[in-house]
Amino acid sequence: MLRINEISMSLGATKEEILKKAAEIIGVKENYISYFEIARESIDSRKKNNIKMIYSVNVELDGDEESIAVRFPENKVHLCERYHYEMPENRRRSLFRPIVVGFGPAGMFSALLLARAGLNPIVIERGNDVDTRIADVNGFWTSKKLNTESNVQFGEGGAGTFSDGKLTTGIKDSRCRYVLDTLYEFGAPEQILYSAHPHIGTDRLSGVVKNIRNEIISLGGEVRFGCCLKDIYYANGYIHGIAYSEPSGNIIDAETDCLILCIGHSARDTVDMLYSHGIKMEQKAFSVGVRIEHPQELINKAMFGSQWNNPLLGAANYKLANHPPHGRGGYTFCMCPGGTVVCASSEEEMVVVNGMSEYARDGENANSAILVGIEPDYFEDKHPLAGIDFQRNIERTAFIAGGRTYAAPAQTVGDFLKNRPSAKLGYVKPTCPTGVEMTDIRKVLPECVTSSIALAITAFDKKLPGYALPEAVLTAPESRSSSPVRIVRDEFRQSSIKGIFPCGEGAGYAGGIVSAAVDGIRCAEAVLLDETDDC
Repeated sequence: MLRINEISMSLGATKEEILKKAAEIIGVKENYISYFEIARESIDSRKKNNIKMIYSVNVELDGDEESIAVRFPENKVHLCERYHYEMPENRRRSLFRPIVVGFGPAGMFSALLLARAGLNPIVIERGNDVDTRIADVNGFWTSKKLNTESNVQFGEGGAGTFSDGKLTTGIKDSRCRYVLDTLYEFGAPEQILYSAHPHIGTDRLSGVVKNIRNEIISLGGEVRFGCCLKDIYYANGYIHGIAYSEPSGNIIDAETDCLILCIGHSARDTVDMLYSHGIKMEQKAFSVGVRIEHPQELINKAMFGSQWNNPLLGAANYKLANHPPHGRGGYTFCMCPGGTVVCASSEEEMVVVNGMSEYARDGENANSAILVGIEPDYFEDKHPLAGIDFQRNIERTAFIAGGRTYAAPAQTVGDFLKNRPSAKLGYVKPTCPTGVEMTDIRKVLPECVTSSIALAITAFDKKLPGYALPEAVLTAPESRSSSPVRIVRDEFRQSSIKGIFPCGEGAGYAGGIVSAAVDGIRCAEAVLLDETDDC
């Protein structure tokens, strides 16, 4: 198969037109191409008066592909192979069913792989199924009464269910393609297979996760909702079982020698319990910051110029970073075009915000996190859980600053840059469903974070004109972008208690839907390979 890169096309080009252009580039007739697929699609908006779509495509020919490939630079045309995920041989000898804790991306994909291998995994998820969970979250946003077990952080699909469903990742692993193929298989839009910025949208993601759950069940697995891990049983350094609570409150014991921990970055009580048993953990870098909201029209005009409202382009995206020569940098994260800022609390009397978009991305505002990195050397306390205490202190302070109603502390960009509290909004209306309380977010976040955010906003304005719009709105805090803890694991992906596989974002080994799913696959592979004599 040949990969043909850098095919420039006008907006709205059809697959047939792209195929014709590909055939012209390599000098063959279209009927010589027996197979064709778009591998990547991106927007080239450098020339605002002549925006183009750039494609990479894969083709198979009825002829000698190698003789064609050698005529071109490798970055333009080269030989490649169709991707196929090869499941490892199942060498697991134990008769115990593996237990997966958590049903976010890591848990879903580890359980799916184990189910496809015939191991009949049991999944316990502290939150509710996705339909019930949506009702729980909407109820919290309306009534301000938080369900600490079923919310934006906990429940079927994980935290990513209430997000943009963004599928971009910085990791280089062929399993990323398997993740995208699987999501498409279970109902995600075809565009995720080739878009440079793939996303599912919160509205489409819920159906996908239900389909994956049903597949696991059809293969002999179980998914038990409202069931929270409460304790672990072990002896001589090996896991022997767990205790978990049922929705009724009953505590159930379950025997197992294989526990995959996909607990997510917000299961702080579970981390406390695991630490109390001596499971080795360490501090890791994480980030905190704010959400910034602009009119989506402003972002579209800055990115697309006169084509800003062309429906073929959709809502514009951006990714920005500032690296000052001295001091901490700032960067944008999880940008949600046409989306909303949401209150994503999971503990009582704490406020945390996140961003969310539906697939259409047709909301009035754009929002993104602006984050600042916090390294382990920031803390004088070297306790592995010091970062969790740091997050909690910020979130408690935010709850108080928001009026103790789960409203998010907010400030206009103009007031923030002039270092004065905000008393009122401008024309940009914040979207947080629990409301906002105008204040000074410097009272919520550490000075090292707010000063870096101020520098970043000023720098971003030079790259994306209008970014420092005085009426733009900041809401705080964005404090759950990743886990501040890493649960240490060995070369077999097991913790200091053997048979326990720390996995995904909550264990400190992922940062987003795709990377978490990939880590879930890796841990399931480790279980299948049974690489230790005692696992």
